[in-house]
Amino acid sequence: MASWLVTGANRGIGLALCRLLQARGDSVIAVCRTPSAELQELGVRIEAGIELTRDASLEELPTRLAGARLDGAILNAGILEGDDLESFSAESLRRQFEVNALAPLLLARALLPHLSAGAKLGLITSRMGSIDDNGSGGYYGYRMSKTALNMAGRSLAVDLKPRGIAVAILHPGMVATRMVGFTGTPPEQAAKGLLARLDALSLDTSGRFWHANGGELPW
Repeated sequence: MASWLVTGANRGIGLALCRLLQARGDSVIAVCRTPSAELQELGVRIEAGIELTRDASLEELPTRLAGARLDGAILNAGILEGDDLESFSAESLRRQFEVNALAPLLLARALLPHLSAGAKLGLITSRMGSIDDNGSGGYYGYRMSKTALNMAGRSLAVDLKPRGIAVAILHPGMVATRMVGFTGTPPEQAAKGLLARLDALSLDTSGRFWHANGGELPW
């Protein structure tokens, strides 16, 4: 039985990941700010009250995990704020960068003492962070923050390889969650694809940018 930690676990993709991991017999630590009724019904271990943009939470979570060994961590929490050239604000850009790029990197570092040799680290990003794939513009804060997360994932893959930890940079697809107005692929379907990519992940494929459907995405 493998042990996994999932952030943003209270709904959407995070909740679907927790449900699938539990169903296949893995141990799950679900991290969120406020647990949903659906998450509580799963009966997994919940670490609530964690705000990943606060230094105190980044220090508190590893303390709560004292003694725990993780075979995998999926850093899924993120935000999207619609903006265009005329409407974006510096405050919104900073907020999205902090949540989508800085918090996952800081958490990944904080979790290192708990990640076993051979562990897998999944960063849930977006193809909207692909520079080559950007043909529609807009969404400045989201695109920029996800591009930064992709770069962080690439560096983590290099730096963690000597420790035997592989990193997957994962685009779930357009998923029907609150973030995008519940339009797109069901979270359960996206979660299956994400787990398939993580199950297939090795040190040889670490640091690549994958679509949940198995295709490799351009940077």
